[in-house]
Amino acid sequence: QGPRGSAPVTALLSPAVTSEQIEHLHRRFKQLSQDQLTIRKENFDSIPDLEFNPIRGKIVHAFFDKRNLRQESDGLADEINFEDFLTIMSYFRPIEMNMDEEQLDRFRKEKLKFLFHMYDSDHDGKITLQEYRNVVEELLSGNPHLEKESARSIADGAMMEAASICVGQMGPDQVYEGITFEDFLKMWQGIDIETKMHVRFLNVDTIAHCY
Repeated sequence: QGPRGSAPVTALLSPAVTSEQIEHLHRRFKQLSQDQLTIRKENFDSIPDLEFNPIRGKIVHAFFDKRNLRQESDGLADEINFEDFLTIMSYFRPIEMNMDEEQLDRFRKEKLKFLFHMYDSDHDGKITLQEYRNVVEELLSGNPHLEKESARSIADGAMMEAASICVGQMGPDQVYEGITFEDFLKMWQGIDIETKMHVRFLNVDTIAHCY
């Protein structure tokens, strides 16, 4: 299907997206897919910006996660088409000035759900504190100015903060099973996720570096 596609394809991003941006994304899609109709995981191996990304595997995984593709089934897709590609890119679109409070809240939750799925790699709807700590340390490992010991200390601190938010709300007879999406929303409260999710390796204006 061409870059202009059908009305639902354009609507996956937002009314503010121009035909030029859609065409830019389609050119990038064709480059990644090597002019095929679908992209497979191995197509991401040719992206230099991803090669040394500490969470490269999680970023690629997110593109094929059926939860992010808004499909009813669970697991990973073997390949994605251009419409799937636009669905993933919709999570990285910028805030629109005319959004009301309800739209902004939904917009924020969509972004955080995408990020939650990156942490929840076993698809069980929960993130253990150790899994959360490991992802934070992985992200920090990409910083050349940060020593490993400092990265571990920061990751330990992040895990303790998550524990105080999530576990601290439980009763003494409850068993902690992991960070739920509701807990995740509380952990990210006050953090400007709307402008911190970018996909630099796609070289478009609104593009995955997840902080």
